Amino acid sequence: MLSGCDLFTTRDPEKPDENRANFQPPKEPSIVIENLKNSFNDKNTQNYIACFVDTLFVNKSFTFIPSSEAVSTYAFLAQDWGLDDERRYFNSVIAKVPKDFPITLTFSDESYSSLSGDTLVYSANYFLNIPHNSSEPKNYSGNLQFNMIRDNRSDWSIYYWKDTRSSSLPSWSEMKGIFY
Repeated sequence: MLSGCDLFTTRDPEKPDENRANFQPPKEPSIVIENLKNSFNDKNTQNYIACFVDTLFVNKSFTFIPSSEAVSTYAFLAQDWGLDDERRYFNSVIAKVPKDFPITLTFSDESYSSLSGDTLVYSANYFLNIPHNSSEPKNYSGNLQFNMIRDNRSDWSIYYWKDTRSSSLPSWSEMKGIFY
């Protein structure tokens, strides 16, 4: 009666949409920074967005303050930029980079300062290399400030980001405008 039916056989498991192998639970602020760097290297949007505040677990929303140079060229950056915009520009960046070429994000002159027990400020200089094949710049540099918070799961995330251009290279904000 059931001879042609495979109702009771197991199937191979499906692979998840994106590999989270290099994502670590952000139980320390420094892990958020490592996850951010790894999300670029791995070109992993899910891991990138996971570095930012989730309003399901803390009463804070995400705020981005772009560099003034970026705002003068890309005014939309200063108009309620949110996590959907972060996702959109990040997907655009990774779509333009060949599969076997890593995106490199490095930080220097890093500092952490506590605002309270559950919030802190991280500041650093950054350098970002995007090895794409278009005519747009490949290198971006500047200074950033991340305000981070520990949520009700005891995970840290970024809820405030201020970007400043600090060299002749375009800033991260300008990269967001270019690749949006």
